[in-house]
Amino acid sequence: MKTIAIEEHFITPMYRQKVAANEFRNFYLTSRGEQIGHDIVEQNSDLGAKRLAHMDAAGIDVQVLSFGSPGPQGFGADVAIPMARDANDLAHEAVKAHPDRFAAFAALATADPGAAAEELGRCVTQLGFKGAMIHGHTQGSFLDEKKYWVIFERAQALDVPLYLHPTLPHPDAVKAYFQGYEDLARAGWGFAVDTSCHFLRIVFAGVFDAYPRLKIILGHLGEGLPFAMHRLNDHTWRAAARRGLEKTPLQYLKDNLLVTTSGNWYEPAFLCTLLALGVDNILFAVDWPYEPNTAGMEFLKKLSISDADREKIAHGNAERILRM
Repeated sequence: MKTIAIEEHFITPMYRQKVAANEFRNFYLTSRGEQIGHDIVEQNSDLGAKRLAHMDAAGIDVQVLSFGSPGPQGFGADVAIPMARDANDLAHEAVKAHPDRFAAFAALATADPGAAAEELGRCVTQLGFKGAMIHGHTQGSFLDEKKYWVIFERAQALDVPLYLHPTLPHPDAVKAYFQGYEDLARAGWGFAVDTSCHFLRIVFAGVFDAYPRLKIILGHLGEGLPFAMHRLNDHTWRAAARRGLEKTPLQYLKDNLLVTTSGNWYEPAFLCTLLALGVDNILFAVDWPYEPNTAGMEFLKKLSISDADREKIAHGNAERILRM
């Protein structure tokens, strides 16, 4: 079975310098343990033989590379613009070296939305990238703000998806909800809450009315939205109508949302997602190196679904949506 994993991260020397490798490492030392914290930094930094060896050991054929969180979203334009371009150029070199094993999503310096749209255009039209990944809020501001819509406009014009990836929640939310419970602000809970709320802000701002062909990808089986989408709709469709939206919230989730399996290896959650969104809207991903490739592959192989559906999730949907 061919496999294309589409949420697979890397970092750059420039990023390690700006963030400080020790700070990046220590974040994962705290949450995941010493050896994993060390390995994550080193594995993130490799775009060659060691990465390919990990893929081969698990049976993953292709990774769609994406710059790691918080990426350019954690910086002002003066740092973010050269950081994004540097990351994209490095990813392009990796794809050129191994075109049968790697593809890429663009990193975007959303602190300057116009520059981000231009970089998306460069990456798709000149470098052959498959879309872009944005790591949540941009130093506290969300993508529903009108200044960011030029990015949505360009993505729709290019017919490529945007992957909305988690980052630490807005600082005010961390203070209000997670002070004294900081571990809850991270991957186990806060990432999903922040990302699902961010996506809903995009829905209720009317982005999908303005750009109806735009697709946004969420990882981790949709960050909880498939489970909550009907109750959400029952209690917000009137508010959506008052805002002048053309559809119900539920319909936007069905029309404009794609999800991946990344890092959520729980079959009941997967089956809920499958029933809520349908197999054509689910793509395989691991979230490497934050999750093991072997765990993702074992999960995919053991799912209680038909072989035809498994093939769609493993590679068919990515080939269709990303034109691979």
